[in-house]
Amino acid sequence: MSVHEDFIMSPKVDFAFKEIMNNEKVRKGFISAVLNIPVTDIKKTVLKNANLPKNHEDEKQGILDVYLTMNDDTEIDIEIQLSYMATWAERSAFYVSKMLVEQPNINKVYSNFKKCIGINILDFNFIKETERFHTVYHIREDSENFCYTDIMEWHLIELPKLPKTEDGTDLYDWVKFLKAENKEEFDMAASNNEYIREAVNELEVISQDEIKRMEYNARQKAIWDYNTLMEENFSRGILKGRAEGRAEGRAEGRAEGIADLLAKMAADGVPEEFIRKYIQI
Repeated sequence: MSVHEDFIMSPKVDFAFKEIMNNEKVRKGFISAVLNIPVTDIKKTVLKNANLPKNHEDEKQGILDVYLTMNDDTEIDIEIQLSYMATWAERSAFYVSKMLVEQPNINKVYSNFKKCIGINILDFNFIKETERFHTVYHIREDSENFCYTDIMEWHLIELPKLPKTEDGTDLYDWVKFLKAENKEEFDMAASNNEYIREAVNELEVISQDEIKRMEYNARQKAIWDYNTLMEENFSRGILKGRAEGRAEGRAEGRAEGIADLLAKMAADGVPEEFIRKYIQI
């Protein structure tokens, strides 16, 4: 038996996610779950960039773009982000906007624009206003909440927010799949969903491919290295801040103490010049 026989990649690591997205059946099932539309409504999807950038090992944050176009020409950008990014909202707004303005063959006619959707899978909590794991955003009027335009749309899927109680949606099972860590959890997520079963089958195949396994391990190591570096920098920043705070506190306390002493002695009629001669300030 091979030492790697029981090994299966984590689908939330961008390399593995990209690999399973190469399968059109998997793509259709996932998009159907996120957009809450029947799979039969998705006639065809075309993956526009099947590979990660050649320098992806240096992009240690764990950001992945999967661009695809649906049969109605809707463009979708699927991204996975494993490490916390405070400016994620701005980033996602930028990239969906970029998709819009870079559409080919629009011929400078606004009515030719096709809808652009950003699907963001985050392995951290980002939206503070709700505990729902899936939130959807459009451009709407402030007071009456009617739609200004649906040309852009954003979906945020926050993996840590998945509740323990199932909600009966396909998306719940997909998130369970993305969070799974062993064969039992993968099988449970796929038990009632043929599209997730297809994704599990893809994972099992690529997990036994020696070259793909090496690429996966290199990618995972780069992500771990980045997270460790960020954690160490954060810890050093806290320690430095505490040390500087204590030093500033001592200096401020000494200055305040001397000021109080000067005021009291001055009130008693002691000349300030005499006090300064014996107190270093």
